[in-house]
Amino acid sequence: MKEINKMLDQEVNQVNLIHSYQEACSNKEFKKFIETLPIEEEILMKYTSNLEDAFEEEKNCKNCKSLACCKNKVVGYRYTPEKEKSIIKFSYQACKWNQLAMKENAYKENLELFDMPIEIKEASLKEVYTDDKSRVPIIKYFKEFMEKYQKKENPKGLYLTGSFGSGKTYLIAALLNEMAKKKVRCALVYYPEFLRSLKSSFQTDYNERFDFIKTSPVLLLDDIGAENESNWARDEVLGPILQYRMQNHLATFFTSNLTLEELESSLAITSSGVDKVKARRIIERIKQLTIPMELIGKNRRN
Repeated sequence: MKEINKMLDQEVNQVNLIHSYQEACSNKEFKKFIETLPIEEEILMKYTSNLEDAFEEEKNCKNCKSLACCKNKVVGYRYTPEKEKSIIKFSYQACKWNQLAMKENAYKENLELFDMPIEIKEASLKEVYTDDKSRVPIIKYFKEFMEKYQKKENPKGLYLTGSFGSGKTYLIAALLNEMAKKKVRCALVYYPEFLRSLKSSFQTDYNERFDFIKTSPVLLLDDIGAENESNWARDEVLGPILQYRMQNHLATFFTSNLTLEELESSLAITSSGVDKVKARRIIERIKQLTIPMELIGKNRRN
């Protein structure tokens, strides 16, 4: 009796599958959709509900104007059927707008930030203010830098000083983003916080952090001179980083509210006393690595 009931249930289920499938196919658009699938009808009718979902998402994609307009369950993806032997597997595939966005943002994989705002990855030379003439020499240098870097001519970076909020960090970040788009690995480091973090990592990943910054093909040390000076920071961190980068011709950039002369004075004074010789060595290394430029302008942060 159980076997008979089981057979009857299977027949009822089969009838229901056929009925649901035929009802769905009464929609001419749905019918046209499944006809494009290289899948036999006896397999299709087992997945009517899923196929209807896939059909609706395909319709959404056809009428979609941008990623922001996506109406699908998973934004930027379309529920897609694919035959695998005697079954249909459904997966989410990136739509054309999502593929375009991923392509446009692929460069961000080449950017490493340390205590920098994530928005800095969006910095663009196209968005740089052009109403300030003090920016013109810097933009001109950026163009020359990129050309020389591509030719492997080991161009110098910049030591960019200037007034608070004038856009120094944004400018150099915009350049490094352009470099990242050319598949160059770049690190953007807020230097005062990096020092604090490095000091607290002696028992964990000190060497890994230190070596990553030291060896990055292109490096920005942001806001140098704002840190609390110590012999350790000057002689065990900054000095070896600059020495390594100088010897290996690695592009290095700095931003600071201090001129090189002011930075030298700051580096000379620590809690252990005054050491002008060691401060002078640091400045000489910076000069070997960079061209000093000044950016004076109104505070863009207000």
